[in-house]
Amino acid sequence: MQKALRQMNLLLDNVVSDINGVTGMKIIRRILEGERDPVVLTTYRDGRCKTDKKTIAASLEGHYREEHLFSLRQSVELYDIYQTKTADCDEVIQKQLDKMDTKGDKKDLPPSKKSKSKNTPKFDVRGELHQMTGVNLTRIDGLNESSVLKILSETGAGISSWPTEKHFCSWLGLSPGNKVTGGKILSGKTKPSANRAAASFRLAAFGLLNSKSTLGTYWRRQRTRLGAPKAITATALN
Repeated sequence: MQKALRQMNLLLDNVVSDINGVTGMKIIRRILEGERDPVVLTTYRDGRCKTDKKTIAASLEGHYREEHLFSLRQSVELYDIYQTKTADCDEVIQKQLDKMDTKGDKKDLPPSKKSKSKNTPKFDVRGELHQMTGVNLTRIDGLNESSVLKILSETGAGISSWPTEKHFCSWLGLSPGNKVTGGKILSGKTKPSANRAAASFRLAAFGLLNSKSTLGTYWRRQRTRLGAPKAITATALN
């Protein structure tokens, strides 16, 4: 969508933070319906948008060639299809979570203080996870609803499959390597792994960059000592 808009000299991405947001999509759909007046298009600005109407109107002075409008229409139609398919996936995930054994009551869960990601499923993921595990794992610094859901989809609701936490970390591929020859350690690099749970832990660790928590302080200290890649792995391991 952004490429088609740029080709028409419509700089919508300069004045809204996300063209797929409420303001962006309303304006794009009105353009496809035939509206060309920038002032009229700004009336579809959402109240939460921080950019004023005058600035938005100045960014919507463009030309509307048929081939570019066709490309934009195709992109919007594909976007709508993907949104529908994503909603179908969310529905299947929710049904699967409803089948899991219950260890807690979502009614006992206090309101979350963390902001929700745009890509978080539309149903109450946090409540479903609490009901499945009996604990609120999203309270852990760096972990949100989506990352916890990804991790549990790989590991299950418990870690009883691994004798100790060391076995679990080794399975994740986060444990230091032990390449030794002649009693001398040649390398302590972690082994390459496509483990999706490990990837979620690493993303959670990276998200602690500006956190004031203990883990955030640990991440920044390790980054100073070891560099960012090793610091992320070390924090994910913790």
